[in-house]
Amino acid sequence: MIRHLATILGPQHRGALRSYLAWLVGYAVLEGLAMAFLVPVLGAVLSGDTGAAWRWLGALAVAVLATCVARYQQAMQGFRLALVTLGTLHRRLGDHVASLPLGWFSSEKVGRLSRSATGGTFMVTNVFAHLLTPVVSGVVTPATVAVAMLVLDWRLGLVMVLAAPLLYLTHRWSAHWIGRSEQQRDAADALAGNRVVEFARNQQTLRAFGRGAEGYAPLEEAIDGRGRAAGRMLTETMPRLLASGLAVQLSFAALVAVGVALVLGSAIEPVTLVALLALAARFVGPLTEVAGLSGMVRMAGNDLRRLAEIFDEEPLAEPAAAAEVTRPGEIEFDAVRFGYDPANPVLRDVSLRVPPRTMTAVVGASGSGKTTITRLIMRFFDVDSGVVRVGGADVRELGTAGLAEQVSLVMQDVYLFDDTLEANIRIGRPAATDEELREAARLAGVHEIVERLPQGWATPVGEGGASLSGGERQRVSVARAVLKGAPIVLLDEATAALDPENERYVQDALRSLMRTSTLVVIAHKLPTVVAADQILVLDDGRIAERGTHEELLAADGRYAEFWNRRTRSRGWRLVSAEQDR
Repeated sequence: MIRHLATILGPQHRGALRSYLAWLVGYAVLEGLAMAFLVPVLGAVLSGDTGAAWRWLGALAVAVLATCVARYQQAMQGFRLALVTLGTLHRRLGDHVASLPLGWFSSEKVGRLSRSATGGTFMVTNVFAHLLTPVVSGVVTPATVAVAMLVLDWRLGLVMVLAAPLLYLTHRWSAHWIGRSEQQRDAADALAGNRVVEFARNQQTLRAFGRGAEGYAPLEEAIDGRGRAAGRMLTETMPRLLASGLAVQLSFAALVAVGVALVLGSAIEPVTLVALLALAARFVGPLTEVAGLSGMVRMAGNDLRRLAEIFDEEPLAEPAAAAEVTRPGEIEFDAVRFGYDPANPVLRDVSLRVPPRTMTAVVGASGSGKTTITRLIMRFFDVDSGVVRVGGADVRELGTAGLAEQVSLVMQDVYLFDDTLEANIRIGRPAATDEELREAARLAGVHEIVERLPQGWATPVGEGGASLSGGERQRVSVARAVLKGAPIVLLDEATAALDPENERYVQDALRSLMRTSTLVVIAHKLPTVVAADQILVLDDGRIAERGTHEELLAADGRYAEFWNRRTRSRGWRLVSAEQDR
């Protein structure tokens, strides 16, 4: 847990963490010593030695005062660290996440990130403010008492030492099972949360097929699984917590039994035994509290581990100095090999060159590696071998900011932020003038949308652009790319689902972009493919054919097959039975 806390707080706060832990351990040791002074105080009082009682009472007062100072210091430092966590953890987490490769952001990891950013932050503050003090003092204070007992009466001290392995093993056994149950419950919670979001996002499809909540089996199963996991955690946790508490009480019973045996054997005085058992009670109390907190400690440890794992993710490597772009707009793959699973490469020894201010269309069957090419250009992932160059420089040497200046991306699935139409386009280049913004909007056909909206440019588009159609959102995305003015524009199925009107606007914008930028287009629509200066045909992770439309048709290979199939499908039409007769 301490290692995870150090990872989460970061290097700049590790000194404060060490200081806090030192004060915490010091407080626990002093508390144990103060308890040990009770034995001579009680012994002197019960034996009637007033002078010795006052002397030992003075020593006890000094120990208690030192304990109070240490307690105040560790408490204040703990609260300061909790405040530091509240004030900086989300920012540090955001900064770290922003440095991760974009390929890291799978739906599962995004869901985990969301849970860790909320529950994990709360748990870190709770550890400093409430949990770590009783846990550390519940272990260190009894250890100090056991050492003092060895000095005061080695026989009872030996019983404490012999009880320690039993208590430790019982606690480990209990915490292991509680942690395992918590992990199962957390996984069930994450799955149920994902299913709820899935159910909410896909209401249109579900309602179109008449499927309500009672008919959506994945959600029902996930909710039932969550209930079973929670019930299983309860039934598995309680017996183990009881076992930990029972082990502590059995240890105290053994101390009492040995003490009584010593009194009966005249090995110690009854008065001395009373004082020693008072100290033994303080040995048992903190251990009982730790046993009760074992479940919370393990759950906190799991939360901290999951949060620390995010910080342990390796950020995208950045060069010490960004390489210089010598050939703006040029893209080159040199013997590139890449796989999301290294054992199953998606691209195999791919080499290609896209000259500046040209349009290259990439076609191929599903799974052939088309989208992977755009992801490697954007450096969502790093290649397993070979080199991807943009503007004549290795993308790994350009740095994130340098690469972002060179490339714009327009995808089929467009996300708009819950802001105004103008703000969503300005994301392309926030410093653009109003004239540049309006021109980009005109080229992408957004000006026509603005004229229809009730508040014009200031119209909120809703979360995800909900107030706009899919084609209109695509036009906004293209306007962003036009406004950015990057030397390279990547389009991944950008026109695949557009109606004729929206497709016309987007195609006009693409023709405008061709005058200033290099275009790499993943497309299946024939007009887009035919207009390309170069067509790459991917098959099983390799470039099977390359050339212009006329050259590939003449070769009568895979592209010609693709072209003929698409051409035939364009002639299809639906007719009624009456028309067919």
